[in-house]
Amino acid sequence: MMNIEGIEIRWNGHDGFKIQVNGNKIYVDPYKLIPSYAHKSDADILLISHNHFDHLSIEDINNVINENTKIICSHECVEVLKNNYADNEIIPLRHKEAKAVGNMEIRGIEAYNTNKKFHPKKDEKIGFIINVNDLKIYHTGDTDIIPEMENVNPDILFVPVSGTYVMTAKEAAKATNELIKPKKIAVPMHYGSIVGTVKDAEDFCKDVSICKTAIMEIE
Repeated sequence: MMNIEGIEIRWNGHDGFKIQVNGNKIYVDPYKLIPSYAHKSDADILLISHNHFDHLSIEDINNVINENTKIICSHECVEVLKNNYADNEIIPLRHKEAKAVGNMEIRGIEAYNTNKKFHPKKDEKIGFIINVNDLKIYHTGDTDIIPEMENVNPDILFVPVSGTYVMTAKEAAKATNELIKPKKIAVPMHYGSIVGTVKDAEDFCKDVSICKTAIMEIE
């Protein structure tokens, strides 16, 4: 667990995080949650970046959702989510759009591949920029190095490092150092579940020079 200026962050594995701030529990892309999350049903906000099974996982969403959970998602996820959670508020989000939820702003940002076919730009899959308490959290989603990352300048960055479907560790470090430029910390993700290993996370951390890095344990 990491605490940065009152924002409590847990890595749930793969691209999944639980963020607690101002009394809100925010889950991003829950997938293969550990048993302690079974029937937890404590999500205030659920962010789903795209429709791949390891991001839009109904089995995992069922463990954290409740009747009051607000779901913010890319447009390609809406139909599946409405079919499963008809009573929940579902808020579609495109890149460059922003939604106010309570005391925070959640903005969509592009996430796509440039040299592979898994996440085409035309699908409008997204990452998320969360603005809360004068801090900016950037979850890139599944992406390669893209120009839209330039000068996001978040305080906290979550970035994929596994290669195959997303950036390699070296590419992720280059994006972090030269384009994204986080102010406080960069956290590697997208490894240890489907593709990628802890070594990818370690290589990323060795190559990042612009800010602190942290390899998180699954919680």
